[in-house]
Amino acid sequence: MQPRETTSKKTAHRISNPIAPKLLTLKEAAAYLGLTPWGLREKVWEGHLPFIRTPGARKLHFAITDLDAYIEDNRTKFV
Repeated sequence: MQPRETTSKKTAHRISNPIAPKLLTLKEAAAYLGLTPWGLREKVWEGHLPFIRTPGARKLHFAITDLDAYIEDNRTKFV
């Protein structure tokens, strides 16, 4: 009989939320816009995107509506 291989790999389990989240983390917002996290930070520093920071916290969060507005504001057409 062979011993079973055990893995100590831990996986995070998220609670499923039937309502879509209104805020995204920096990484999630960057992926949403197709940017790197540092590229998104540059957009914030340049004043192109509003962000939400909980008092006393360092993490940045972004409203999906703000991200969608940024996409619409930067949509261009070739004429």
